[in-house]
Amino acid sequence: MRGLLVLLLTLVSTASPGLADPVHGLWKTAPDDNGHYGHVRMQTCANGKICGGLVTAFDATGARVETDLVGRAIVWDMVPQGSGAYADGRVYAPDRDSTYNARMSLRGNTLGVSGCVAFICREAEWSRVQ
Repeated sequence: MRGLLVLLLTLVSTASPGLADPVHGLWKTAPDDNGHYGHVRMQTCANGKICGGLVTAFDATGARVETDLVGRAIVWDMVPQGSGAYADGRVYAPDRDSTYNARMSLRGNTLGVSGCVAFICREAEWSRVQ
């Protein structure tokens, strides 16, 4: 019985990488109002929804910037809808210090991110880094 349990655990652990969501990975955000951008690591959170945190920040010249925003959640609670669509999430825009209701659309190595508060919406395209 113990051998069967070890076999099942091994199969599950080796199959898990194949189950990764296509949006997982490192994404370069679109430049904000100041020309700054960041790298956001997208992954599945404990609640099974997609989230992403800022891992590196850059200024308008492309120089790395030290900021207390590194480590902060930028995207959270995104629910996979299938066919590269994600909905019902939230996105934080550091340049405006605002949080928006959001959705995402994955097209190859481009991630469309849109967020709205009331009737004011912002859209941006992020590009895959890895």
